Amino acid sequence: MDSKLLVHLENIDVCQEENIVLSNASLTLSKGEFVYIIGKVGSGKSSLLKALYCEVPIRTGKAYVAGYDLLKIKRREIPYLRRKLGIVFQDFQLLTDRTAIKNLEFVLKATGWRNHRLIKRRIEDVLEQVGMPNKGYKMPHELSGGEQQRIAIARALLNTPEIILADEPTGNLDPETSEQIVQLLHDIRKKGTAVIMTTHNYNIVNTFPANIVRCENNKLYDSSIDLDETVYNITYDFY
Repeated sequence: MDSKLLVHLENIDVCQEENIVLSNASLTLSKGEFVYIIGKVGSGKSSLLKALYCEVPIRTGKAYVAGYDLLKIKRREIPYLRRKLGIVFQDFQLLTDRTAIKNLEFVLKATGWRNHRLIKRRIEDVLEQVGMPNKGYKMPHELSGGEQQRIAIARALLNTPEIILADEPTGNLDPETSEQIVQLLHDIRKKGTAVIMTTHNYNIVNTFPANIVRCENNKLYDSSIDLDETVYNITYDFY
């Protein structure tokens, strides 16, 4: 397999509670590549990402992610796979009882970091990278939705992942903030980290072009067509 290939899925079935949500699906992702997974809510986009980090099972086919064979991976190996992946959720999933810095510190300590000086430096680095160098002392409720998502992206970057998996990262943000978040993800991609982002916001896809895979009728399809935002009713929750 090509050494630059980080994700290689070939004719896989992805299951949720014994129901097949994606059938005979194939996808590849190389180092430094950005791929959108587009499709309506419930089309299987999130299930695909969960399959990549072993949250839901892959039943058949071939599935390699960051050097791991997902059909043969042992339970004890899954945490090591996930350290190669940075995961960004729509609802941020920050710990609400501690500051942004303490959120990041918690993740580093949970993944084996012990040196306080190195922990402090790494947190400073990722906060700088996401444009939040002076907001680390704030509690999540003191941050806007866009700022919380930036902290969530900083968290995903902590262990220098090979791939960022961003599941509808702009779903709870207004249009302007959404564009800022997607621009940030593209900037991260330019530094060599591959990104897979699910979205149903076709305006974002047109504004920030990248490779597109369409999720529809339990299948994945390559898509290079221009997308018209008007074909889908986009709803924003404003912060």
